[in-house]
Amino acid sequence: MKFGKLDSVDELGGVQLDLPNFSNEISDNIKRAILVQSSKPTITTGGTMWTIKPWRGIVYPMKEPMKTWPEYYGKQFSSIEFNATHYRIYPPEKMREWAEKMPEGFLFCPKFPAIISHYRRFNNCEGPTDDFIEGVLAMGDKLGPAFLQLSPHFKPSHSEKLIAYLHTLPRDLKVAVEFRHPEWFEGGVVAERVWATLSELGIGAVISDTAGRRDAVHMRLTSPFLIVRFGGYDGHITDDKRMKDWVEKISELQGHGVTEFHFLIHQTNSIHTPHTCVQFADLIYDSLKIKIKYPKLLL
Repeated sequence: MKFGKLDSVDELGGVQLDLPNFSNEISDNIKRAILVQSSKPTITTGGTMWTIKPWRGIVYPMKEPMKTWPEYYGKQFSSIEFNATHYRIYPPEKMREWAEKMPEGFLFCPKFPAIISHYRRFNNCEGPTDDFIEGVLAMGDKLGPAFLQLSPHFKPSHSEKLIAYLHTLPRDLKVAVEFRHPEWFEGGVVAERVWATLSELGIGAVISDTAGRRDAVHMRLTSPFLIVRFGGYDGHITDDKRMKDWVEKISELQGHGVTEFHFLIHQTNSIHTPHTCVQFADLIYDSLKIKIKYPKLLL
């Protein structure tokens, strides 16, 4: 995740990394319904791709061919930020094939195609949207929340088309939006209208926990599921501190009506991602006594 990435770890000392308190915006009706269903949130963690060659001998057996890596990934991790769908719309057959390789409980978090969010900017995108949704629904119970990443240049002043687009999405599809332009976090009237729309529709708001853009750690809860995209620094001591803070926040989620927490890890070239997943799983168990799947590293 290059968004908000600092040029050097030396800059981390000057950044306030503490997490703010949650600002709960889930409607009372959603909250009441969710609180009846679960006492603890479902927690998943994973990376952004499985085609990481340096994972040979660490996550994947040395001599296993790359075509087997999806299955090994599914055995080791509980979720994936599925970026492949951002660059290409895959047919249902291919999406179903990937899903069938994964064990029970595994969840894909696919990213909406860039042709919708970045290129057409929600204009004349009925066809790509229908094709994308048809593909992800073919994943069946392996489909987690899909997320719509807005361009860094997409401001609240452009929100009319976004609001109209969100209203076209099927209500049974879990969707979250990732905001990037600073004006989304400044409390303007137009931006607040969009935040209210998310809450009204039960659409989530991705939290981007990145050291160089602390405004994106907005802590606003608009749906019963939460995606956190965690930009780490390859095992730097601040990674541990930030994950401990998230573990503390997870214990509060049920009281806010949240039943799913997806912690998607970004490390440089994904090389340190498995180790971060292990560290996060250990912190979750030590503090909350909740077991989540983590990689059994070969080295």
